[in-house]
Amino acid sequence: MSSEMTQLDEGANSDAAENEPGNLSTTAAGTAPSADPAAAAREEIEALKAKAQENWDRYLRQVAELDNYKKRAARERLDALRYANEALLEKLIPVLDNFEMAVSAANQAPSDSVDSLRSGISMILSQLKGVMTESGLEEVPAVVGGAFDPNLHEAVSQQDSDEVDEGRILAAIRRGYKLKDRLLRPATVVVARKPAS
Repeated sequence: MSSEMTQLDEGANSDAAENEPGNLSTTAAGTAPSADPAAAAREEIEALKAKAQENWDRYLRQVAELDNYKKRAARERLDALRYANEALLEKLIPVLDNFEMAVSAANQAPSDSVDSLRSGISMILSQLKGVMTESGLEEVPAVVGGAFDPNLHEAVSQQDSDEVDEGRILAAIRRGYKLKDRLLRPATVVVARKPAS
């Protein structure tokens, strides 16, 4: 009986040795693994190269898209600057037409019709002011006796005055204008000072 036990133990040991994880002769399914580990490594390298090439191609497409976007945005900015005044100029064209008609009428009218010329020019001025106001232009207030503000007014001189307090606006020389909150041109004024006693 001991010889039978020995044979069974030897058979079990040989089966166990064949199925150990380190043994490359068979797999769990009983088939032989890839005979060439170098071929498997080459296949993996080729797959990784293909993936790297795919990523590189995607990167190049993204760079090209970004470059095209930058060019398109630059073109749009340039067009916006080039045509920024388009709407304003479209509104001013009828005013220009009216000025031309007024000049033509003045050239054909007898010399005593100054009143009609004055009336026509006043209407054109009113139309022009309306267009400017619609476009956001505001007049800078420069009222005689009003406070002098160096942010809105430009003092060209000082004059003695008993009627207006010192440092206040004595006279408005030229109108100033703002576009919304931005000063385009300060109002030119004369500032009052106390007369020397």
